[in-house]
Amino acid sequence: MSGRDEKAPIEALGSPSSRKMPHATKRHRKNRGMPPPATFDIDTLPGSSNLTALEAAAVIRRTPGALEQWRRDPNHPLKWRYVDGRPLYRVDAVRDYLAGYDKAAKRPQPHSARGGGRAAQP
Repeated sequence: MSGRDEKAPIEALGSPSSRKMPHATKRHRKNRGMPPPATFDIDTLPGSSNLTALEAAAVIRRTPGALEQWRRDPNHPLKWRYVDGRPLYRVDAVRDYLAGYDKAAKRPQPHSARGGGRAAQP
């Protein structure tokens, strides 16, 4: 066999660097993580102001994907409206949601006060 015949199978597979996808054809993916904390104070904004989904997620400390899931439930307590096809949240609606969330959140009980499980016997 000649040296040329031996190289043919390797060239047919291509080198690893030739299999890389060109930069222009890569699909841009959204950042689905937790946004950084809001750079503004929600208490100083007028109640009629609107927040984008990313701003509302930063204030509430949830991911934009969580807000997207909540929008699929028409009975969710955080209210929104669509303007030009984009969801907007009124500041007073975000405040109401946070106030209701704080009231509904229960403080965790100490381990010894929980019912069930193994309790210390005297």
